[in-house]
Amino acid sequence: MYRLDPRYAPAPGAVLATGWRAVAARLGHAQASATVAVDGPPTVDWDRLATRLTEELAALGTPVRTLDLRAHHAPPDAVRRRTDATDDPHYARLAENPLRDLFDDLPDPPRPAAGELVLVHGPGASLLPHDLLWYADLPKRHAESAVAAGAGHNLGLPRERGDVRRLFYIDWPILDRHRDALAPRLDGWLDVQDHDRPTYIDGDGLRATLADLSRRPVRTRPYFNSTPWGGHWAKRALGFDRGARNTALGYELIAPEAGVLIGTHPGQQAEIPFQLLCVLHPDAMLGPEVSARFGTSFPVRFDYLDTVDGGNLSVHCHPKEPYMRERFGWPYTQHETYYLTLGGPGARVFLGLREDADLDLFRKEIEEAAHDGVPMDPEDHVMTFPAERGRLFMIPAGTPHASGAGNVVLEISATPYLYSLRFYDWLRPDANGEPRPLPYEHGLANLETERRGDAVVRDLIQEPRTLRRGAGWREELLGALAEMFYEVRRHVLDGGAGAVADDDTEGRFHVLNVVEGEGVVVRTAAGERHTLSYAETLTVPAAVGRYQLAAIGERPVKVVKALVRPDSCRSSLSSRSSRGDS
Repeated sequence: MYRLDPRYAPAPGAVLATGWRAVAARLGHAQASATVAVDGPPTVDWDRLATRLTEELAALGTPVRTLDLRAHHAPPDAVRRRTDATDDPHYARLAENPLRDLFDDLPDPPRPAAGELVLVHGPGASLLPHDLLWYADLPKRHAESAVAAGAGHNLGLPRERGDVRRLFYIDWPILDRHRDALAPRLDGWLDVQDHDRPTYIDGDGLRATLADLSRRPVRTRPYFNSTPWGGHWAKRALGFDRGARNTALGYELIAPEAGVLIGTHPGQQAEIPFQLLCVLHPDAMLGPEVSARFGTSFPVRFDYLDTVDGGNLSVHCHPKEPYMRERFGWPYTQHETYYLTLGGPGARVFLGLREDADLDLFRKEIEEAAHDGVPMDPEDHVMTFPAERGRLFMIPAGTPHASGAGNVVLEISATPYLYSLRFYDWLRPDANGEPRPLPYEHGLANLETERRGDAVVRDLIQEPRTLRRGAGWREELLGALAEMFYEVRRHVLDGGAGAVADDDTEGRFHVLNVVEGEGVVVRTAAGERHTLSYAETLTVPAAVGRYQLAAIGERPVKVVKALVRPDSCRSSLSSRSSRGDS
């Protein structure tokens, strides 16, 4: 059964506390006359946090003075000027600033009196002298929802309505680097998703838990976003929010936004960024060769595109690597693949230019659609293929593509995920009734024009090739291209107790997803067992080494696997940052 809340026990000795009184008691155990810095993103309700901690500590006999660092940001115009030098209305180059750049002069915190705590709070609190350091967190999905709804604001701009573009390309890179640098020395982590019942885990316990998880299979917490093209498969088949408008984009494993739940039960759990596993244990998670190339950036993502009873995606492409590096600041680019988990009758996949595509006419029709609302038929320029279940479509950067209506696509891709360079979006309005933006000049600048027609079929729609087999199972290569750093494989297991496939990470992480059948039990050489059900995604860290997949039930099971190709690790990237990403 698909789990909406996969959860992992904390390491022995880790301290979990839930509720403001219990959390405040952790500070009550601190040394007398201490300055406590509580850092975190602007999405946190800092006023509530300061008020509740002050009230509960007072009830415990500990007086508190507070300093809200949000009141000390540089003027808004200065913050904008320092962090965003582009005038592109759709994208920005990823910010490289330290968080310190959002301030002019930092204030001096008051010295605590005997028995008193001074609470410094807000983004950047750790920049001030302190005795204890906590990090209060809300997962990024909360920030995106708040800003999109007009209720959130951006980093360093507290008095203004938030901007999603700035959130993605400016705020998150700055905040991620700051958080990642703090991780080795945090004294506590505070999950404040439940405003009335936050959950705390001590810093040593957090690091011990992450050290353990970096050496065993781990699944991140999934969720779905709604979009104008979204479908309803995940609501019906997986049990996601039935009140949502639709379930369009499924976040199975998108490392910059993924979280791992640590706790014993739903009422006492903390969601920790998956990225911290890679920051603290890059060799164990990614493998030494992969981390030598990608640093601490987990380079592969798995997500769902649900268009069942929905609409076609926009026809778009992604930046080629030089453009991605020079224009947007990512050290690697957004190669993708589509694995068809489900395909409806008559459903299609758009992929690659037709042999006879007229590029001048293509541009003219794109411009007329964008500026004058004139409909176009993408099939005049872009090829389409039947959405055959179990088929893999390779989508290297620059290739025009889209999933049609009626599909469930498992998108197995490079991690960059914020650069869909749209050509045509079916004249579709956004959720507010406004035209969706079409940054087609970016798309046309990256359009792959050499691979057309028969070459698209030959290179991008490969037939499965058996790599190895055993009793009741085989492993197939579904797709590999020299220009893409990862490849996609598939384990096919007969049903029944005898269907057990052997595998080995061989020093490079694997990502698994059950695409057909009931599921598998993943058994490691260290004795770990992890059940993986239909449609679920699992990361197998490089440190796991040898493991087995044992089929559940009597029906055949298919498990898709992605891994970094060993030959692609020979050229190291220039950046080893935890996120050349956002």
